[in-house]
Amino acid sequence: MKRPLGGSLRIAEAAPADTRLLTIAADQLKEFGPKHITVVGIADAAGMTHANVYRYFANKAALIDAVAGQWLRRMEATIADIADSPDPADDKLERLIQAWARIHRDLLKEDKHLFDVYCSATETSRPLIRKHRSRMRLLIDRVLDEGIATAKFDPRDREKAHAFVTDSVYRFINPLTVRLDAEVPQDILDQRLATMIRVILRALANGSV
Repeated sequence: MKRPLGGSLRIAEAAPADTRLLTIAADQLKEFGPKHITVVGIADAAGMTHANVYRYFANKAALIDAVAGQWLRRMEATIADIADSPDPADDKLERLIQAWARIHRDLLKEDKHLFDVYCSATETSRPLIRKHRSRMRLLIDRVLDEGIATAKFDPRDREKAHAFVTDSVYRFINPLTVRLDAEVPQDILDQRLATMIRVILRALANGSV
């Protein structure tokens, strides 16, 4: 039996209020979905009045977007770790793309409701998505620039090279297309992604983009 939305779960008071609210909202979002959680229920679980929630988040939609933004920042941190690693640029780009795709697929499997929020935010190009795209662009550009500096990559046009990378793996990194592929076996998706990565690395190395 599911517990009530405003159940007895309490997050340790030592945590900052906004952190506690995000943790509770993430848990309730995962269990009940965005339509069935309320600011009142989240506030009750945090041991505060709903008026206090509005000190940190303008409304329920802003709180839910903040949960999605928190997940996006964790993904960006994982990608940044790869971009900052000491590996050769071509190896880093391969691992970066693989991690980017895997993280999307894992979220789809593990937290469908948050994935749906991510899809909705992507469809409407909400601010958290625009910021996320900008940060991801910087990480990819960092690896491309390193590859150019070390002669691993020799693109004719850096901007076109970036577009070629993201366009080539669009199916694996856009939540809308990832959701469309939900029933495709993972081994098949892995094979298709591996093929695209080989194409990308070859094109960057031989200057065909």
